[in-house]
Amino acid sequence: MFGENLRTLRKQKGFSQEELAARLHVVRQTISKWEKNLSVPDADTLIRLAEILEVSVSELLGAKIENESTVSDVAEQLSRITEQLAIKNRRSRRIWKIIAVIFAVIVLFNIFIAVFFSVPDLNGNSQSNQPAVTDETQIIGE
Repeated sequence: MFGENLRTLRKQKGFSQEELAARLHVVRQTISKWEKNLSVPDADTLIRLAEILEVSVSELLGAKIENESTVSDVAEQLSRITEQLAIKNRRSRRIWKIIAVIFAVIVLFNIFIAVFFSVPDLNGNSQSNQPAVTDETQIIGE
């Protein structure tokens, strides 16, 4: 059990046999022998090994540690990620639709304002900017 646990924990931490051996000041073949259950470390080395792998000595020596990344776990994680991406995409599309509607309202409002102020008064109440000619104006001018 120790050898299997050591291999599993080493791989979970991302260490090669060479890297772990360097941290423990032993040769790579020693790590290989431990993982194959051909030998075991002494007590001091076992304590340092547990510290490096961030587990207790009892966990290292105890029952077999299951590999965390089983196929069903990976599938479940992918399913969660896919669901989160779908939610994000729906939110994104909703935001873009709202922006498009706001933009369309602004454009239509500007067109309405431009048309409303450019159409002449249809009620016949046109006011011109020319001064009105009255009888008094004509008499003064004669």
